[in-house]
Amino acid sequence: MQWVDTAKEYLKDIPTYADTIDVSDVFEILIIAFIVYYILAWMKTTRSWKMLRGLLFIFLLLMILDLMDMTTIVWIFQNVLGFIVTAMIVVMQPELRHALEELGDKNFLPSLGFLDSSRGQESAFTEKTVNEIVKACGEMGKVKTGALIVIERKESLKDYERTGIEVDGLVTSQLLINIFEHNTPLHDGAVIVRGNRVTYATCYLPLSDNLGLSKELGTRHRAGVGISEASDSLTVIVSEETGGISVAYEGELERNLSPDSLRTKMKEIMNMNSEEDTKRRHRLRKKRQVQGYKDEKEVTEKSRP
Repeated sequence: MQWVDTAKEYLKDIPTYADTIDVSDVFEILIIAFIVYYILAWMKTTRSWKMLRGLLFIFLLLMILDLMDMTTIVWIFQNVLGFIVTAMIVVMQPELRHALEELGDKNFLPSLGFLDSSRGQESAFTEKTVNEIVKACGEMGKVKTGALIVIERKESLKDYERTGIEVDGLVTSQLLINIFEHNTPLHDGAVIVRGNRVTYATCYLPLSDNLGLSKELGTRHRAGVGISEASDSLTVIVSEETGGISVAYEGELERNLSPDSLRTKMKEIMNMNSEEDTKRRHRLRKKRQVQGYKDEKEVTEKSRP
C-alpha cells in the first residue's frame, strides 16, 4: 500500500529531521500532542471510544492483509474508506456537537481530568453512596414506589442529562425517596448519579428493543435496559407494580434482588475497592475480641470466692 511505503520513507529520514528541527517545530509537536490527547480524552467518555477500537482493529487487519499481498481485499478497503469516514461523521454527530460546545465553554480545560483531580476525589462514588441508594430502593420497594436510578461510570451521560432538570444534590436516601414520591414534579423519568451526587432528574432514556425481555416488563425496565445497552452505566430499577428491585448492566437485566444482593451487585459492577470492607471487618473482629475479653474477665471475677 502507498501509505505504508510513505511511512517507511519517513522512518528512514528520521536522522535528517533530527538535525533540522528548531524551537517552532517543538512547539508544533506539543500543540499536536495536546490536540490528540484532548480528542482521546473526550472519546474515552463517549461511545466513540468503542468505535475507535473497532477502527484500529480494521486498520491492523488491513496491514496484515497488505503484508500477505492480498491485493483484492486491500483494494476494496481503499475504495470503501471514504464512505466509512462519511458514515462516522453521521453516526457521531451528537458527540461531535457536544465536543464543539465544550470547546466553546471557557471551562473546558478542567474536563481533561488531570487539572481537576481534587474535585474527582471529592465526588468519588463511595460505599456511603451505595448504602444510601440501597436504603432508598429498599424503602421504595416496600411501598411500591417506582424508581429509575442511572449511575454513570466511564462513559458520559451528559446527552441524557439535557432532557432532565438539574438537581445537583448529595446522594441520600431521603432525597431519592422524595424525588420518586408519587405526584411530585420530579418523579417521572430517570435520575442520573455522577460520583456521590444526583445531577439531574426526570431524564428520558432510550427504550430497549430487545425481544428477549419479558412482556410483563414496563417502560421503566425497558428504559433501564436501553441505557445499559447505549452506555456502560449501571441502572437500578424499582418496580411500581411489584416493588421488586432490578439491576440493568450491559444490556442484561437481573430481577428480584434483595437489598443485600443489590449492595453486592453494585460494588461488583462499580469495581469498588474492598479495603473499606476489610477495615470494617477488622474493627468488628477487634471489638468482638475486646468484648470477649471483658466477658471472660467478668466470669472469672464472679467465680472467685
